[in-house]
Amino acid sequence: MQFYWCMHTLTFDECVEKSQPDCDPVNMWLQVPFFCGHAAECWKPGSTWALQQAKHNLVNNYLVVGVTEEMLDFISVLEQVLPRFFKGATEHYLSSNKSHLRQTSSKINPSQRTIETIEQSNVWKMENELYEFALEHFKFVKRKILLREPNSVAQVYFYEKIRPK
Repeated sequence: MQFYWCMHTLTFDECVEKSQPDCDPVNMWLQVPFFCGHAAECWKPGSTWALQQAKHNLVNNYLVVGVTEEMLDFISVLEQVLPRFFKGATEHYLSSNKSHLRQTSSKINPSQRTIETIEQSNVWKMENELYEFALEHFKFVKRKILLREPNSVAQVYFYEKIRPK
């Protein structure tokens, strides 16, 4: 007796249409709990408390949070803020072959119907709200660090000079 296995990979559209667990918007609850922390409420998909805590932590507990599409500026900010660790990082990023970036060989974009279905999810809306918040905050930090807006006071901290007594 011979067995033939045929493995058919679903597209994202098919996955959403068939309500498969792999493409359930609840599985998109990723960044909010990461920035929220370890409290049980952080891991409840759709928790408004978790979203607010994530925003609070992003601003108050992280030196800088970047976004993928602003990678070069993120590296430039790191180089300005932490030169001992990131000196030359911008030049390296610009001159490297960027082999560390993922490339999808056969990407099928989701249909408008699938996008609309996902965007109706409360979890997607909250994850997107955190993303938009992080992007806006990064742009603020970038303006302060890289562009040194007129009338802004440059704050430069040298942590290595601060020692406990």
